[in-house]
Amino acid sequence: MSFIKLDEYKIHLGYFGEDLRDYLDKGNYNQVFIIVDEHTRVDCLPFLKVEMGSVSTKIIEIQSGETNKTITTCTQIWQKMMERGGGRRDLTINLGGGVIGDMGGFCASTFKRGMDFIQMPTTLLSQVDASVGGKLGIDFAEIKNSIGLFKNPLAVMVWPEFLKTLSPRELRSGFAEVIKHSLIASAAQWTELRQIEKMEVVHAIKFLEKSILIKKNIVEADPFESGLRKVLNFGHTIGHALESNALNSDEPLLHGEAIAAGMICESYLSLKKGLLPQDLDQITQFLLKQYGKCEFGTDSYSRLLALMQQDKKNDTTEINFTMLKSPGEALFNQIASEEEIIASLDYYRQQ
Repeated sequence: MSFIKLDEYKIHLGYFGEDLRDYLDKGNYNQVFIIVDEHTRVDCLPFLKVEMGSVSTKIIEIQSGETNKTITTCTQIWQKMMERGGGRRDLTINLGGGVIGDMGGFCASTFKRGMDFIQMPTTLLSQVDASVGGKLGIDFAEIKNSIGLFKNPLAVMVWPEFLKTLSPRELRSGFAEVIKHSLIASAAQWTELRQIEKMEVVHAIKFLEKSILIKKNIVEADPFESGLRKVLNFGHTIGHALESNALNSDEPLLHGEAIAAGMICESYLSLKKGLLPQDLDQITQFLLKQYGKCEFGTDSYSRLLALMQQDKKNDTTEINFTMLKSPGEALFNQIASEEEIIASLDYYRQQ
């Protein structure tokens, strides 16, 4: 077991049983809630319950998927906490991917003005990104993470063995955030990643700590996203719009798939702004090789632009981006016009 210190909490990396029991003993909690979905209840909960020993737990199960990251699901969680006598002297463990981490942390932080919670991410996406940094929230009016708050967990416990429960598609989705971290902050890691032909668990474990450290360093420098932390949004302005646009379609996108497309489009914007002079084709071809193309037509452009206009990262009526100066170096608070954004979408569709 190793750990990474971030603000007032630790990110535990590796077997966590003894550390978890230590938190439970010191906290002297009245009861422990564990939030799961139908997948983590089967694949991950049995392991966790063994590690918790005789500790009494209350299981709250929700449906998986971004479509369920809503105030309606929060109401169901709060209702179950209320029915089971939940209070501020309780603990919530969020056992799942980014949806459970974001929403479970949000519910724990707001129920009766807040109880402690531990993030126990089970997907690559949540292990390297969503569970690190204290950002919590839900989707509202089809805008991702538009309702939420900053609240640090008691701890984050990253158990690489959980990655073996993922499908190849889910694992590949999580790699998009590893790629993003490399493109914004580590040219050396980007060079290393480009050698991968097929993304597998062994590669995920290899890059896990490196990627967490990149995000940790950025979050520590700017915990409330007033400046530098915005570089973590690379690929997300367009990517979130593509993800939201496809959410209720016959072929919804996983988060990483949408972000991969967003990184291609925003790399194109970087080039058009006089940045990234020689790397656009390299980035484009690598991401297309790993993720393929997500399909959308020109008839969706107006809706995509409307979704970008509502993005929480915008400070004004202009649409805000993070762009690449070069692999490993990013610039935040960059603006692009609607015409430039449409050109980037055209570029992507023409590949």
